[in-house]
Amino acid sequence: MPDFNQISRHINQYKEEGKKLFVSSSFQTHSLPLLHMLSRIDKDIPVVFLQTGFHFPETITFRDEVLQLLGMQMIELRSTTPPVMQLNDKGRLLYTSDPDYCCYLNKIAPMEPMLAAYDIWINGVRGDQNANRSTFSLEQPTHSRAVRYHPIIDWDGKQIYQYINEFNLPRHPLDDKGYISVGCEPCTRKFDAAMLNDERGSRWFGMQKTECGLHTELIQQP
Repeated sequence: MPDFNQISRHINQYKEEGKKLFVSSSFQTHSLPLLHMLSRIDKDIPVVFLQTGFHFPETITFRDEVLQLLGMQMIELRSTTPPVMQLNDKGRLLYTSDPDYCCYLNKIAPMEPMLAAYDIWINGVRGDQNANRSTFSLEQPTHSRAVRYHPIIDWDGKQIYQYINEFNLPRHPLDDKGYISVGCEPCTRKFDAAMLNDERGSRWFGMQKTECGLHTELIQQP
């Protein structure tokens, strides 16, 4: 597991090379260690939040509290297609009829300009989260200008919560209500036994989908 000093050296090396950096965050509980470390290294690294229009109200409140606590600034990205217009040809909302296209409109397309404008995309994925992420390396190119940097790719859930406890970091309010992975409200369920201890099993449950596309379409696999 890379320690804080290793991550700090990596970030500072990017900065010395004149690289433009940003970090993306979903503002779940497990997002806090990476954001906290970055706030200790450079509070001026912007935090990108994809505002889909479908987030739990608790996530937005938690986001604002975390940003204030850490003294970091946010860049909020939105789809150019308003949520009320995100319908298929039969008038059904895309998150029920075509969740992949919903994610494209609300996450992939809004993120693409950032990847063309910045050099380094700091991302908090971990290899233990699912089979797709287990193949990621510390650095991987996107299909654009930016390179993805995964500083905690080798961490596991236990290390995440050790860090949270060590620094007494806050927790997403939905943790106590049975949610272990929090995304958009229509596509997130409370954890139950059918999810087989899969951290992301509560996302898009029953839809044959485990990723929103940020970690499939916006990354080059080796």
